[in-house]
Amino acid sequence: MATEGQALQLVALLENELIRRRGPIDRNNAYYRGDHQLRFASAEFAKFHGGRYKDFSDNWTQVVADSPVERLTVTGFQADGETSADKELWKVWQVNGADADSQLGFLGSVNAARSFVLVWGDPDDPDMPVVTFEDASQSIVAYEPGSRRLRRAALKRWQDGNQDYATLYTKSEVWKFCRPLAQQDKSPQMADVDEAMRLWLPEGERERRRSWTPRDMGDEPNPQPNPMGVVPMVELPNKPMLVDEPISDVAGVTSMQDAINLLWAQLFTASDAVSFPQRVITGAERPMIPKLNSAGEIIGKQPVDLDKFQIDRVAWITGKDAKISEWSAANLTMYTEIIEVAVGHLAAQTRTPQHYLIGKMANLGEGALLAAETGLVKRTDEKKLWLGQGLREVARLIALAKGEESKAAALRSGRVLWADSESRSHAQMADALLKLKQLGFPFEWLALRYGLTPTEVADVVALREREMEMDPVSEITRQLTGTPAPAAAAPRSDDEVEPEAEQ
Repeated sequence: MATEGQALQLVALLENELIRRRGPIDRNNAYYRGDHQLRFASAEFAKFHGGRYKDFSDNWTQVVADSPVERLTVTGFQADGETSADKELWKVWQVNGADADSQLGFLGSVNAARSFVLVWGDPDDPDMPVVTFEDASQSIVAYEPGSRRLRRAALKRWQDGNQDYATLYTKSEVWKFCRPLAQQDKSPQMADVDEAMRLWLPEGERERRRSWTPRDMGDEPNPQPNPMGVVPMVELPNKPMLVDEPISDVAGVTSMQDAINLLWAQLFTASDAVSFPQRVITGAERPMIPKLNSAGEIIGKQPVDLDKFQIDRVAWITGKDAKISEWSAANLTMYTEIIEVAVGHLAAQTRTPQHYLIGKMANLGEGALLAAETGLVKRTDEKKLWLGQGLREVARLIALAKGEESKAAALRSGRVLWADSESRSHAQMADALLKLKQLGFPFEWLALRYGLTPTEVADVVALREREMEMDPVSEITRQLTGTPAPAAAAPRSDDEVEPEAEQ
């Protein structure tokens, strides 16, 4: 059992690492939301036009991040040695809203390079553990030296009201701490006042207000034992590396995104200045008009307001050598062509289909469309492989939280069931599954392949069995002959009786 001092030291170390990671995470999240700064511009352009485009962005990073997430849908969990998905585990998954929250977790992994899942038992309902997806800015896992999977500690840190909270998880204990929230979103001046007032306190009280202290949990012990025997937080890395940190999909897009934003800013500036033919007058003096006093007497001359010429659409030109020349409008298509090339590079680098980005749809056949999305499908399947390892461990933790150790061991080597990564029409999918049925694949496997959840498959199987009970001979004959099920006959009125029936 660790002492309070050892627990506080571990919290401080993990918190420092969490703070170090926060910068890239916030930057990637800002790019996903479209909060971009104008970059790569010359000093002169930034000086005169930077403020004009400070709130503008042509946000492609959101499309790049969303494109694989929309195809990452968990449909169930299957334990090792089982032929069907675990219904009880799926019930826990749905009661905790993980069918929706998992999408948020996957998006967090794509943006921030990692996200986390926390599993803990509910004392009020031992059969329904609590499963929550956690953001990378609030959670961190420490691994055993030389391992990327064996967890030895985890920390979750967050803010609520005027307090900072931290929960430290180890294999044997759970420690809960809190401290006053620093500055509490005050102005810099008021923060300086608080700091000056803090210096008036005794040194011991001064340090206490800066440090973590054990939370008052009432009747609940602090620390409390960890009945699961393992660290209950799992990391979901986006693109793990052997000896380095995982990689965010957004991090590799930001530079090209900045370049695209700059090109648009330059295009808008050019369209404002030189998108129309420009006329210039040479060899003429600026027109002058008499300057009058309050009595209407001429007291001098003053230049004509040139803006008045634009309103009146009349030009007053003097001088025998006066000439009018014209500058043709600038060709702005070169900007759009470069932007399209830049977006094409972005699509190739991230394996995002160009029709997701360019917005041009040709009359493509279904096969050609599937071929265009091959890169995205492979990218999604890679994420299923990386995320699936962590989700298997989540399934194991759920079983451990329920006290089912044998099931936990089977789920550890089980598999995660996903919806198909490819976008296919119902007709094409049905045709493929029919051919697999003719090869001998079982119905339940085909239903899962079609995209039904294990719960929906069980419902369909029950409905099939009910049909068999109603007319077993016809159903067996139909299956043996391969004939389709007959459509229900429409009811006929009394006037539609056949002649033979009348006789």
